[in-house]
Amino acid sequence: MASSPRIVALIPARAGSKRVQGKNIRPLAGHPLLAYTIAAAVDSGVFAAVIVSTDSEQIAEIATYYGAEVPFLRPVEYAGDTSPDIEWVDYTLRRLANEGRRFDCFSILRPTSPFRAPETIRRAWHQFLATPAIDSLRAVEKCKQHPGKMWVLNGDRMVPLLLNPRGTPWHSTPYQALPEVYVQNASLEIAWSRVVFEQRTIAGELLTPFITYGYEGFDINDSLDWVLAEELLRRGEATLPHVAQPPYPMEPSPVSVTSGE
Repeated sequence: MASSPRIVALIPARAGSKRVQGKNIRPLAGHPLLAYTIAAAVDSGVFAAVIVSTDSEQIAEIATYYGAEVPFLRPVEYAGDTSPDIEWVDYTLRRLANEGRRFDCFSILRPTSPFRAPETIRRAWHQFLATPAIDSLRAVEKCKQHPGKMWVLNGDRMVPLLLNPRGTPWHSTPYQALPEVYVQNASLEIAWSRVVFEQRTIAGELLTPFITYGYEGFDINDSLDWVLAEELLRRGEATLPHVAQPPYPMEPSPVSVTSGE
């Protein structure tokens, strides 16, 4: 019986978040935001290693406290506002390989999705293994703002973003009658390492959808998202992964208005 592929969890947590200052380590329900993704990754039992990629000594210390590895810091040239994921993923996988740690697959788990549970990760991993001949799996959810209702502006005129090839224009069609469209969320992706080394991409060409439900794919991108996350917890409508460690001692951080990370 063939052994299961070795997979590493890669958690990107650079410093320098602009829309919510210090977002990755800002406390949510007692723990830094980063802690919940580390806990979910560790408790899933899926990964051979859980590694945080960061350019910050402080974030590295916090990540280590909560049970992740930070074997090296991310170079500053791969930690800018516009740095594409492929740069830090390629750097991390190659450096690990050069140190004798090779992984067949990797999963990107962004700290901005704190409601992703260990079971979410297990479900995605089982689906990935059960889907042959794919390059990657990516989390998606049903689109709330349908692109059929979107417009492109050109001066004082506008045209539909998408045209219905036949029948009633989509912008004049009830939402329920529009074709189902899914949008990616930031909670989870899994890919074979070969797509990075051979194709210089984190996704490849053949992707399978992993559908998230409820708040599994909820993504904190700005201060309003943060307020909503706290309200969802207060109402009991969303739950966070269990964190075994006592809260890391943190200074309260002010709200300020990075994408992804």
